[in-house]
Amino acid sequence: MRWFRLICLCLALSLVVGAPSASAHPEDEFCTGDGGLDPALCRALQEIDRPENAGPQSQGFTETDVIDFERPAHETFALYVKIGVQHILPGGLDHILFVLALFFSTTRLKPLLIQISAFTVAHTATLAMVASGMLSPPASIVEPLIAATIAFVAIENIVFRDMTRWRPFIVFGFGLIHGMGFAGFFGSLGLPDGQFWSALIGFNVGVEIGQLSVVLAAFILCLPIRRLISDRSYRHALVWPASGLIGATGLYWTIERLVTG
Repeated sequence: MRWFRLICLCLALSLVVGAPSASAHPEDEFCTGDGGLDPALCRALQEIDRPENAGPQSQGFTETDVIDFERPAHETFALYVKIGVQHILPGGLDHILFVLALFFSTTRLKPLLIQISAFTVAHTATLAMVASGMLSPPASIVEPLIAATIAFVAIENIVFRDMTRWRPFIVFGFGLIHGMGFAGFFGSLGLPDGQFWSALIGFNVGVEIGQLSVVLAAFILCLPIRRLISDRSYRHALVWPASGLIGATGLYWTIERLVTG
């Protein structure tokens, strides 16, 4: 019996001594098929942890240590839907303000849907083109333009009582610019090999969910006020002040982004 206990103790000690050292990056512990991190990002963490890159604390990790990062396309789609939503809520304040400016441009549902549809089609097109490498606009130009679109739409809300005939075309053009901004963020994520389209479509769906959530929240918050006062009073009490604040923010961002480059 004593010999059996001694053997068990030796086996336990050998497991402890032979266990691999902890990774320098805790994120690596979640780099599995369902861990939530993008496989491409996990590969980058893996490269950092290699002995030639990370130093003594990563000794024992060799070129033959390969982790299977394969993820089914539907899981990639779901992951990038989540990333797209988070890029808007709460990460995309400039896009939130643009969508709110569209919301405050009219009190009628049809003109609002026309604008949102034009914006969606436009930014989807440029998101796909930039992400696939067909276009490569510099961020130093795109970011100030995005801020300028916010200011323009908000100021137009104050100048015109309702949606103008040219407004959908303007929104479509501005959507092309915003799509370039979405693509810049999307491209920085690191994409899984062979799953570009599932990631791209998922990200775009997530962006749409985030934007529609902003519109829905604004509608719910403003509905009691619209029921209590006339359309004219609603514009004076809420549309003008909100659009003025959004427009001022857009102008400030435009100048700031131009100066900082």
